[in-house]
Amino acid sequence: MSASDTPKRSMRTPLGRVRNLGAAHSGTSDFWRQRLTGVAMTLLIIPVIVVIMMMLSSNQAGAKVILSSLPIAVILLLFIFASAWHMKIGMQVVIEDYVHNEKVKLVSVMLNNFFAIAVALASTYAILKLSSGV
Repeated sequence: MSASDTPKRSMRTPLGRVRNLGAAHSGTSDFWRQRLTGVAMTLLIIPVIVVIMMMLSSNQAGAKVILSSLPIAVILLLFIFASAWHMKIGMQVVIEDYVHNEKVKLVSVMLNNFFAIAVALASTYAILKLSSGV
């Protein structure tokens, strides 16, 4: 029996080989989600900068007028969601890679999720409140 006849050994479990996942069990999906949100933010940053520049010289009443436009509110909301999701994924990858204590890692990931949700909800509330004129 030659060396080419021996079967290749793998460190992966049979289930891991079937699902084709790495050690973190979500690497490729996180990678593509990170890229997707990055592209979304890249496409949305120009309109967001234009809106911000329009609001620089206005007061709160002027900001309400600018934000009362449905397309502007939608662009800002999409940017907020993409940014919060991108932030959550990026920070989770850092936590998973550099925090070695499992309990601290679990608490850190949970706090990261809560923080990203809180930022997205607070920003969404602010945009909807200003755009609705309430």
